Amino acid sequence: MTGPTPPETDELTPPTRTLMGPGPSDVHPRVLRAMATPLVGHLDPSFIEVMNEVQDLLRYTFRTDNEWTIPVSGTGSAAMEAAIANVLEPGETMLVPTNGYFGGRMAEMARRAGGTVVTVDAPWGEPLEPAAVERALAEHDPDVFGFVHAETSTGVLQPDVPALTEAAHGHDALVIADTVTSIGGVELRVDEWGIDVAYAGGQKCLSCPPGASPLTLSEEAMAKVLAREDPVRSWYLDLSLLEGYWGEERSYHHTAPVTNVYALREALRLVANEGIDARWARHERLAGALKAGVEAMGLEMNTSSEYRLASLNAVRVPDGVDDGAVCAALLERYDLEIAGGLGDLAGDIFRIGCMGHSARPENVVFVVAALGDVLESMGADVDPDAGVGATRAALR
Repeated sequence: MTGPTPPETDELTPPTRTLMGPGPSDVHPRVLRAMATPLVGHLDPSFIEVMNEVQDLLRYTFRTDNEWTIPVSGTGSAAMEAAIANVLEPGETMLVPTNGYFGGRMAEMARRAGGTVVTVDAPWGEPLEPAAVERALAEHDPDVFGFVHAETSTGVLQPDVPALTEAAHGHDALVIADTVTSIGGVELRVDEWGIDVAYAGGQKCLSCPPGASPLTLSEEAMAKVLAREDPVRSWYLDLSLLEGYWGEERSYHHTAPVTNVYALREALRLVANEGIDARWARHERLAGALKAGVEAMGLEMNTSSEYRLASLNAVRVPDGVDDGAVCAALLERYDLEIAGGLGDLAGDIFRIGCMGHSARPENVVFVVAALGDVLESMGADVDPDAGVGATRAALR
């Protein structure tokens, strides 16, 4: 018998892009080198040491002393599902926001976990108001409150997080925070702000490939997980089982993505080497230069400066311009990636990342110059030279 013949394929040669979209960001060379180091077994004593180091570095980056701080084997959505599926039990109520795409994903995961979803409303492009959260908490008395700290779909950074967590705790609700686009890029203080559970991704401000995603739980949150009567519906993401692997026992649960954990370790070392406060300041400075450039060019930001997200910049698409055509032209002419809007903002905004290793002065100047050139070639009323000049002036 004969089977299929092997397909003819060439050596893998992906294009070299400058990644200035909503993620992934450019991977730091040190992280790439770490991924090229030899594999060991996921229970090898040397890997156990790596696991310990990753957990300590995650605590530093999250600004937490939580013992239960791990990288989930999977992308940021796996960490998100682990957080919600473990903390929310069937029949319980979860309060979620409506002001962005990833609040909607929270809601969908809560439903699939067997929870009842209720919402606190705010328009896309605006943050949650603490008074609105308080009213929703009083009305629905939820068991869990979720919010998105850095909404990748809108470019909004949620201000005054302690006001939200204090309100939730006043109604005995645990708080889950989406920090996928904030960890390692903008100010985030899990313990000080009273966040019970935070999940994140590695491919944005941490600048490593997706595949091992940060998650941290307070003692109260983990106690609830371990006291569940109904098992978590996902065996793979059941934290009561994962405790055996990431806890003191280091017993087998699944084969960890060893290379991705190497990558995350090196990415977190870069955070620690730079210093978390300095890293936050760098992202803010470079996002400010980007803002100065696009505004001088003649474009508008989509969010108010008081809650603008430095790591993801939402820029209004000029009238009469096709955002998809602009993104395609940037990719074709400049090997430069930015993205259009999602959901309610589809077609209305460009999403320009300023994350991790991509957040460098030369990249910010490049994206302003290239975007101005493409928009001008499409007939938009922009001044690319003014944009580049303002960007450079802001970076001096």
